[in-house]
Amino acid sequence: MRVETADIIIVGAGGAGLRAAIAVAEADPNVSIALVSKVYPMRSHTCAAEGGAAGVIKSNDKLDYHFDDTVAGGDWLTDQDAVELFVNEIPKELTQMEHWGCPWSREGDGHVAVRPFGGMKIMRTWYASDKTGFHMLHTLFQTSLKYPSIKRFDEFFTTDLLVEDGRCGGITAIEMRTGQLRTFRGKAVIVCSGGAGRVFPFTTNGAIKTGDGMAMAYRAGVPLKDMEFVQYHPTGLPGTGILLTEGCRGEGGYLLNKDGYRYLQDYGLGPATEKPVLKAMELGPRDRLSQAFWHEEKKGRTIPTKWGSVIHLDMRHLGEKLINERLPLVRDLSRNYVNADPVTDLVPVRPVVHYMMGGISTDINGATTVDGLYAAGECACVSINGANRLGSNSLGELLVFGARAARHAVEYVKTARPMTDAAATAQASDVENRIAALYKRTSGKERVPALRQQMTMSMEEGCGIYRDEVSLKATCDVVAEVRARFKDVALEDKSYVYNTDLFQTLELGCMIEVAQALVVSAIERKESRGAHQRLDYVQRDDVNYLKHSMAYYNPNGDPRIDYLDVVITKSQPAERVYGAAAGGQVTA
Repeated sequence: MRVETADIIIVGAGGAGLRAAIAVAEADPNVSIALVSKVYPMRSHTCAAEGGAAGVIKSNDKLDYHFDDTVAGGDWLTDQDAVELFVNEIPKELTQMEHWGCPWSREGDGHVAVRPFGGMKIMRTWYASDKTGFHMLHTLFQTSLKYPSIKRFDEFFTTDLLVEDGRCGGITAIEMRTGQLRTFRGKAVIVCSGGAGRVFPFTTNGAIKTGDGMAMAYRAGVPLKDMEFVQYHPTGLPGTGILLTEGCRGEGGYLLNKDGYRYLQDYGLGPATEKPVLKAMELGPRDRLSQAFWHEEKKGRTIPTKWGSVIHLDMRHLGEKLINERLPLVRDLSRNYVNADPVTDLVPVRPVVHYMMGGISTDINGATTVDGLYAAGECACVSINGANRLGSNSLGELLVFGARAARHAVEYVKTARPMTDAAATAQASDVENRIAALYKRTSGKERVPALRQQMTMSMEEGCGIYRDEVSLKATCDVVAEVRARFKDVALEDKSYVYNTDLFQTLELGCMIEVAQALVVSAIERKESRGAHQRLDYVQRDDVNYLKHSMAYYNPNGDPRIDYLDVVITKSQPAERVYGAAAGGQVTA
């Protein structure tokens, strides 16, 4: 088996992975970096982010305001030390992106433009038209090219972490082009592999977001934190899962039910106004807007379509000039996928799974409970998002904590010792034998597409916007059944070159593990908080559940769930109030 060596191995080459690689190279050019990704970096899912990244820059804004919005938006499940670090660091990171060439949209006088985003009372979201992630990813990628210490391994599927005596010393990965397994040996690993939205059937997440990194860390003994908190974005295009950015509402778009009524005023999000950008309404947090859709659907006030119930996004009053300038991608997507031009037509939308607040448990430095193992981006949970992420905080998070994890990894490898050759060889051989067994199996009667569909549909039905004990247990039973049947999967394609059958099989194994952690964590959290809403426990319970859920891997059954105290520094839990009751002002 071929062995590659590097001081630091980074799994995933999206926004977090590229930012981490650059930070390592800047901190010490003598530290070698292996950047391993299952897709070419520019196909990473960061590219799909449309709306923007929040950071305090305007004179009317304050770091404390960003802190307060983030903590309240996360329903006080955020770790406030991490939030404080984040809001202090993100303006510097966004300015650095400017210096590297990110083409932020501008005001008439040349200053960086900002737009309103949901749950934030101050306009602080930097944006590049409605292709912010695309431009950020390009900027990071082109910047990474100038560092000779970064060696890329594109289209390598990482299968496992190598761990000895509580420290991580590498990974195993399959070269997709040849099907050959390789060992990557190093002193530290940073996992930046993205989220796991594909465990649900209707999601904005690309096909690559199957929770591989989460599952690898989970199997290696790192707990998955707060996995029950799954964010639905309120404006997905029906039938596609394609997202229409929150910028649509930030620029002044309305959400209307079948009667043409701006129904959000009925859900504690403020009164309707001729100036929607100045009140919460459509700029309420994502969890509240998605829950309002659910209630409208139950009242029979949504619009039935062949894709299910929808409501309408009305941007016609914004005018063609503004839409073409600030929302050109939204216009293209709407016309191409639902045959609706937002300049002249109402656009059908519905909530869609978008983001995992939970993930690999890390500390404020991106470090996990396994020495030498770090994580950053959506796969990680450093706990700045709590029970509900505010829009435009995620692009900032991957910059701040991608860089921070990298800098701490650089310090770690200065004194770390590598794992022994014997342990690395033995673990890599186990992985090789497991994959070989898949190729040799001929009697398997189960098929990946059928198992995957059964699991994802069950997740939506029982672990969606609203949940209860009955639905969660039913989903848990289905996931356990799929996990058992997965052992009887056989490959239909026995080739080695770009064997998508093999990779989809490995991905399903990861998805099952993530889904099980998610649903069991949800069963155990007997309260409603943020994106986790239970019909049988409708109140937030700070006495018993102001704490992080921690799911520990069990190879033989349901995970063990434990809890970790939330870090509270200066903001005590309070009621989340938006709209007129909160003053509701979103100021320019």
